[in-house]
Amino acid sequence: MKRIILLLVGICAIASASAQVQVGEGQVSGSLESNTIYYMDDSKIGETPKDKFGSNNYLKVDYSNGRFSAGIQANAFLPVLQGYDDLATGHKFYLASKYIQWQDDNFELMVGDIFDQLGNGLIFRSFEDRQLGLNNSLEGIRGIYNFGNYVRVKGMYGRPRLYTDYADSWVRAADLSVSLSDIFSWDAALFNVEGSYVNRNQSLSLDPMMNFSAAGLTNPNLNMYSGRLNFGWNGLSLRGEYVEKSKDLAASAQQASSGKALLGEIGYNINTFSIMATFRQLDNMATRLSLYDAGIGNTLNYLPALTRQYTYMLANLNPYQVNTEGEIGGQVDACYSIRNKDDRYRYWNMHVNYSTFYTLHASQTERGKNERLWQDFNFDVERQWNKQLKTIFLYSFQEWNPSHGYKHRTYVSNVFVGDVTYKFNRKNSLRVEAQYLWSDEYEGDWIAGLVEYSMAPKWSIFFSDMYNIDLTKTNYYNGGFSYTHNRTRVQLSYGRNRAGYVCSGGVCRFSPAYTGFNLVLTSSF
Repeated sequence: MKRIILLLVGICAIASASAQVQVGEGQVSGSLESNTIYYMDDSKIGETPKDKFGSNNYLKVDYSNGRFSAGIQANAFLPVLQGYDDLATGHKFYLASKYIQWQDDNFELMVGDIFDQLGNGLIFRSFEDRQLGLNNSLEGIRGIYNFGNYVRVKGMYGRPRLYTDYADSWVRAADLSVSLSDIFSWDAALFNVEGSYVNRNQSLSLDPMMNFSAAGLTNPNLNMYSGRLNFGWNGLSLRGEYVEKSKDLAASAQQASSGKALLGEIGYNINTFSIMATFRQLDNMATRLSLYDAGIGNTLNYLPALTRQYTYMLANLNPYQVNTEGEIGGQVDACYSIRNKDDRYRYWNMHVNYSTFYTLHASQTERGKNERLWQDFNFDVERQWNKQLKTIFLYSFQEWNPSHGYKHRTYVSNVFVGDVTYKFNRKNSLRVEAQYLWSDEYEGDWIAGLVEYSMAPKWSIFFSDMYNIDLTKTNYYNGGFSYTHNRTRVQLSYGRNRAGYVCSGGVCRFSPAYTGFNLVLTSSF
């Protein structure tokens, strides 16, 4: 309890100091994020962690002055939250990133920890996601040069971050983008041709217990190539990317193999109607920063699930997990809006989404035939009745394979959601959710609900619960409040949380079940 009090005092002190800071002709800005949990005993969901306290904290400070900018970020795990055990053990304070950067009209140079993405991220993406505990920034140098609007060249070199340290590998990358529409003065169309190259170099003899030669991996250099086309004209958009990858060893593989990927996307929008179709094929595309480590943070590229990302509790119980060994599939997403010309507070928004994915190789399955990994169909309607009342109805059909395609077995669930928001006046509003999951398989039926009362712009009070009717007969409740002052927001809640996947941007991390108090603070200046 003493640690909680000290942490709260420190957080409040920093938050209260949040204000614009002028240093000479430049300006300092920053942000603080803290996620703290005190775990309670709860025999209903299993053992309580030995250390009942966990706190993940991130402090970022940036300085800018004209074309020059610099920044640092410090992370503190006091200790790390449950479910992020691969990040650190015990208490850990470290410098997570630092950089200096110079940028003019055509040229940019950065030295330090670099966050970047090439194309769609199939061969390289360095980014931070605190919800997932992921930071694979590249410590090194990056240069970018623009030849007018016609050609853009990028190059970078460095060592990637692996959790609280750096990987024992080096990465170099190059990217080229040519705008044919600007070269030939096609004002009505957008047409870009792009390509990327990524190399990961790592010694294969750092651990004598690992015999990479026996697994068919003899070259310390991994090479990946990407070619891309982007086209846009009169509401029509086309995107495509093809990737090839030299021999590599995935974390779960016994033998090294080469890889490839294909991504295609076509979209069209006119007035209030839009439709987008996406196709993707992955073949051995799990690329690690280090061959000597595993875990969600040990990834060089970005392979999100191309399915709908749900926000409702029951629709998000069993999210899709990408099969990087081999998968093929895609999704179609369509939206249509009906607007009232005389009253902007009256409208309909309709949204339909369908996605499905299958295993790519017969060797991935028990029967020697391709198996379905995932299928879902979603339909939701948002209706703004007047200035006060808005309703949302969602139906979601989901079919998922619990063995990741190895066995010919899928579970099916049907999710129904009703969401009603009523505004009493400009500051006070009430939102109520009612959810039902119907399934004859897995854990059976669920019910869930949420009540949230907001007193803008400062206060919000909420309570939610979801209950498994059939198998476990366990309810997962959560209640609390949030307070916002200027750029600082504090949220305190207490509840029981179900074990499952926490997802962000299509990437997921498994989170164990826990019961406890949760304090979240975000502040910026």
